[in-house]
Amino acid sequence: MNTASLKEIKKELEITPPDRLLEICLQLTKFKKENKELLSYLLFEEGNEPQYIENVKEIIDTQHQSIHRSNWYFAKKGIRKMVSLANKYIKYSKVKTTEIELLIYVCEKINALNINKRNYPVLNNIYEAQLKKINKIIETLHEDEQYDYLKLVDELVE
Repeated sequence: MNTASLKEIKKELEITPPDRLLEICLQLTKFKKENKELLSYLLFEEGNEPQYIENVKEIIDTQHQSIHRSNWYFAKKGIRKMVSLANKYIKYSKVKTTEIELLIYVCEKINALNINKRNYPVLNNIYEAQLKKINKIIETLHEDEQYDYLKLVDELVE
């Protein structure tokens, strides 16, 4: 089976009747949990971004509480899981400020673990990668927004 290009799919969706589109969407949600989550975001949470951010923060908090602090190896695995969880929810939203806020929140949670990152290069690399990502996104924002977020990032670095 050949997979159609995005252009071909778009063209076909434009001429598809609404009731058939509904069937297609429902069928998509049955195959992958991510499809269902994306559809839930688009239908219920896209219009209320602050609430979406709070919901994701609660999920990150739950993950943060399950991180084992006694062994750095398990801490690293927990931190990676927390970062990948945040990235999963970030990709649903196209809003850059949502991405920045969630990444800053993840960095705050990493700092809250009170693990000396300098002793564990892998943990430090994960943390630094998140800071790089945040700074790269901040550069694309308006100057006023940049200033606010740069202050938050400076607090993380200190």
